[in-house]
Amino acid sequence: MGEVYYVEPVIRFCAVISRHSELRQRAIERLQTAWGKIVLRSEPQPFVAGGYYTQTMGETLLKELIAFEQPIDSAGMADWKLFTNDLENEFLNSQYGEARPLNLDPGYITQAKLVLATTKDRDHRIYLRDAIFAEVTLTYRAKKWIDHRWTYPDYRSEKVSDFATQCRNHLRDCLKKTTGFRHK
Repeated sequence: MGEVYYVEPVIRFCAVISRHSELRQRAIERLQTAWGKIVLRSEPQPFVAGGYYTQTMGETLLKELIAFEQPIDSAGMADWKLFTNDLENEFLNSQYGEARPLNLDPGYITQAKLVLATTKDRDHRIYLRDAIFAEVTLTYRAKKWIDHRWTYPDYRSEKVSDFATQCRNHLRDCLKKTTGFRHK
């Protein structure tokens, strides 16, 4: 029989994508109200997805990554995605001209991986519940982030790797101050 070990908490993050800076800011404020203090925030970067989002979200999209200070149990990831889906829906048919003016993609970072929540099923994704899936997008090995054949192009960037490393370091600092690293 396998032994049950302590499961380390994770650093929750969210990608916030929109061409409207004030909408990204409003969404970030709502996320902070719901999920707590933001510890890291990336600069807005161009988000290019091969035209996939152009029809519904418009052009010149920008993406920001935000990470929350408090480590958390990853078991709630399906709830995080359902919450961000509801938040996106609040901004539909608003003063913004696009059919989908906002895209929110939550996930988490551990010492070993970056995981995204998604509603799209593929061969490499694991079903969580309520039509939400999880994907290991990046893996941390030999002191660097490694992408996979399915990793979105924007997650292959040095800026995302730097953000993920900062989140990983924050998690390690929190673990050192509290429960420590993996144990029985």
